[in-house]
This record gives sequence, C-alpha cells and structure tokens, in this order.
Amino acid sequence: MNKKYLFSAIVFVVFSLVSVTAFGASSFYDGKTIRIVVGYSAGGGYDTYARVISRHIGKHIPGNPTVIVENMTGAGSLIAANYLYRVAKPDGLTIGHFTGGLFFKQVLQQPGVEFDARKFVFLGAAAKEEGVYAFSKKSGITSMEKWMAAKTPLKMGGVAPGSNSPDNIIRILKAALGLPIQLVSGYKGSPEVRLAIEQGELAGSALGWTAMRSTWRKSLESGDIAVVLQAVPKPFPDLPKVPLAINYAKTDEARQLIEVGIHSPSVFVRPFALPPGTPREQTQILAKAFTDTLKDKGFLAEAEKANLDIEPVSVSELEKSVASLFKLDSAMLTKLKDILFK
Repeated sequence: MNKKYLFSAIVFVVFSLVSVTAFGASSFYDGKTIRIVVGYSAGGGYDTYARVISRHIGKHIPGNPTVIVENMTGAGSLIAANYLYRVAKPDGLTIGHFTGGLFFKQVLQQPGVEFDARKFVFLGAAAKEEGVYAFSKKSGITSMEKWMAAKTPLKMGGVAPGSNSPDNIIRILKAALGLPIQLVSGYKGSPEVRLAIEQGELAGSALGWTAMRSTWRKSLESGDIAVVLQAVPKPFPDLPKVPLAINYAKTDEARQLIEVGIHSPSVFVRPFALPPGTPREQTQILAKAFTDTLKDKGFLAEAEKANLDIEPVSVSELEKSVASLFKLDSAMLTKLKDILFK
C-alpha cells in the first residue's frame, strides 16, 4: 500500500475512534442531571465549595449536564457517606461531598459506618481542611493566654463524633494540651454552630479557616470573633501572629496526637467521591472535569470573590492518605478511640 494512503487510513481510524468516544460521552450526559450530595446544611464550608463547583463543572463534561447540590444532613455527614456507598446508583450521576474525618470511625470500628473508605471512587478535593480555634468577643477569650487561664471549661460547638472539624480536632486538642473545654455536639453543621456562638449559647468552636474566612467574614473583620490558635503545622499567611497548637505540646505523645489526629487528616477531610462500582468511563470523565474546573478562570474568580482557597488534592494523594489510616499502630488506634469516641 502506498505510504500516503496508509498514513491517511491511520489518521481516519484514529479520528473515528476519538469521535466515537467523544460522542458516547456526550450522548450519555446530554440532558442528564448530576447531583452533588453534601453531608452538611446549606451555608457552611462544604456546601459553599460544592455550590461554586456545581456552577462550573458542567461545562467541562461532554453533553453539558445540569449540576445541582442536595444537602443530606445528619450524624456529621455520616448519613450522606453511607448513602453514597450503599444507596446511590453507581451510574456517574451522583457525587458525594462529606467529611473524611468519618474514616476514623471505620478504622476505629465505630457503629453506624456502612462504608469502606478504600472503595470510594475519589475525584479529588478542592482544598485541604486546615482548622483554627475561634471564640466570640462575648466569651472574653481573645488570646491563648486567656483561654489557658479560663477557670471553667469553655463550651465549644460540635456536629457529631467522627466529624473532623469541629469535633475531632477539639477532642484531640483537649487531650493533647489539657485545655479547659466542654464539647457541645449535635449541631447540624457549621452555620448552626456559628449562630449558637453569635447568640452566646457557645463560646467558640474549631472550623476550617478558608471556609470560616468566607462565611464569617463580617464577624472576623469587626472583631466579634477572634482566632486564637491554629491547627496547622505552619501558620496561615494571613494569621502570622496566631500561635500553632503543636507549639504548646509538652510531650512526644501530645505532639504525635496533634500530627496524626489534626495535621494529617487535612488532606482527606474534604473529598469529592463517587459510589463504588461507578463505570470507568464515567469516572474518568468526571475526574477530568473536576480537575479542569479547579483550573477554570471563571471558577477561580468566583472562588476568590467568596474567599475560598483552592489548593487541589489529587486522587493519588487522597488514596495514599486514606490508606495510611489503616496502617496506624495499635497503641495509637487505642489512644485515638479513647479520645474521639468515649
């Protein structure tokens, strides 16, 4: 065969295969609706990230499907995580967004968990969840010195056992540093916790800084809310004078608790995931669309306007971090179980 004709034939075949693949992807999502099921109430950090992403991800999916956000609250997003794993159809039309802090519940064999974290199909995360501890001006706690000198335990709001922030990082801080804390859990999400703080029902809480900076901006700017401690290994650029929790650790055990229970989970705490068994084609399409969305100029502009930090976490990073939980030694697991679930 003439080389010219052979080359033309190869190009035609390749072009045809690409066209068929693109058409198949487009025809699958054409006219469809994708749900992002968020495990927390509207107005919180998880909800805010999901809604901004939902407004941009559709244009990166062949067929341009409609994307909506559905809030499925309860048990610190455990209901949503269980739903994604056991009930949602693995058809590429349901994405879950819940706290990866729940993965501690599985590792520590707590009741209520109906999933295996290692079998979720991860799409990535828009940001890490690195928290801060904040109190209202009404509480009188405006610095670590005042917190440490408090003569009675300070009421701090939580959602449910297994929720990374507020619950887990409050419990671990109390155990590691011995601070005067009374965790009051059971709120539906961070909006309800914020409201309880504003009304004087609670003194403060621990929440992701990027989400807090977005959803609680006015209170922070007015000084009605003060950040007194950071739950991160390195200070946030905009909180250079706020001390780090780990710097108050007086023992190796305290430092290890903070590193394992507060610093490390920040990578997997805000995952976007699909149900196990989602077809490879849909998985690849959505994973690429998620990655492309986090680079989209329109998305980044809206995220900046909302004060949302975008620090993408890849699928491989998520999988590696989740897998590390299942490699913790028995002594640390026992300690964590005592702190988080007793």
